[in-house]
Amino acid sequence: MDLKDKIRVIEDFPEEGISFKDITTVLKDPLSLKEVITQMTDMFSDLEVDIVVGPESRGFIFGTPVAFNMGAGFVPVRKPGKLPAETVRHEYSLEYGKDALEIHSDAIEKGMRVIVIDDLLATGGTVSATAKLIEKLGGVVVGLGFFIELTELSGREKLTKYNVKSIVTY
Repeated sequence: MDLKDKIRVIEDFPEEGISFKDITTVLKDPLSLKEVITQMTDMFSDLEVDIVVGPESRGFIFGTPVAFNMGAGFVPVRKPGKLPAETVRHEYSLEYGKDALEIHSDAIEKGMRVIVIDDLLATGGTVSATAKLIEKLGGVVVGLGFFIELTELSGREKLTKYNVKSIVTY
């Protein structure tokens, strides 16, 4: 199955010059969704993994079933103010301004082997911030997995110290 054929591409959304990759067409198709989850699980099946981390919000969609398949736990990383218990925060720069992500301070124990699963690797800002949160808590990031990678935005170049894998590239 060619998953790239299942992704709907919408030109000039959300603004002119952007070619938006819409994964809702994949999510609604049971065979395509199963294939993505299977491939994401297989990406890291040779690794010992304690926890799968998924950044808000589509990392939740793919990360939870991958964690289930791997016999690992799942931990969400959220925008500030969304998690109810004590958190650790990491701020990072955007093209125009700053953003931040948070994780529960007790979510990762020292030495835990962690993979991060998300839908899209673009500039690498979100996943880099997510990896830094994991490392602040003493976790070891053993892999970063994505459904889609936009190679022209060079996000992978910010992640050279990590094991980065993706299914579909544009």
